[in-house]
Amino acid sequence: MKRVKRNLIVKLSVCALSLSSCSTLHKSTSKNTGKAASATASRGSSSQVQFIEGISTRQKPKEVVNPNHNKNVAISSNVSVGSTIIENASSWQFKYSQLLDVPVESVLNGRLYGFIEDWMGTPYRMGGKTKDGIDCSGFVNMLMNTVFQLNLIGNSVQLYNQVTRLGKQQLREGDLVFFKIHHKRISHVGIYLNNDKFVHASTSNGVMISDLKEMYWKKYYAGGGRL
Repeated sequence: MKRVKRNLIVKLSVCALSLSSCSTLHKSTSKNTGKAASATASRGSSSQVQFIEGISTRQKPKEVVNPNHNKNVAISSNVSVGSTIIENASSWQFKYSQLLDVPVESVLNGRLYGFIEDWMGTPYRMGGKTKDGIDCSGFVNMLMNTVFQLNLIGNSVQLYNQVTRLGKQQLREGDLVFFKIHHKRISHVGIYLNNDKFVHASTSNGVMISDLKEMYWKKYYAGGGRL
């Protein structure tokens, strides 16, 4: 009986010791697990911080695109004398730029075009020198005297003999152009303007602007010259 009690006490002591060891082991394991988790979290936190520190969080500044890139915005290169003239152009400049088919900034001789405007449409009359009627040489003489201050007198043949002959490509504003219409000699004269256009007193329409490229004038063109 005493032996049985002794064995029972020994067993109970062993179980108590085992339970105490398990509890201690559990606490130790939990503690270690907690430490490991904490360490892992710490390492994770540490590595995360290191990761953030290792990569610059500053964004690369966006490239500022200049809207005028590759564009010449210098005023001196974009604003020309011509554009300034267009802004201040008169109605007569626009009118004659259309008649001559040239840029408005090239129509600059106000005295010349003012004279043409004043005489435009005047009927043709042989030997005439007034607004009631004027012939080709009378118109040329009057225009050259008034606009270019030349003391010019003579009919188309005489004027032809006074000029320095020029090729068509050499003609400039104020030069004279001559024609042989139904004659073997010079019979008509006009004043060159620009872009193959010339002003003259025609027998059919009076003072008007015509084109040297027109078939009629091209057929009878005899040459040009400069006084």
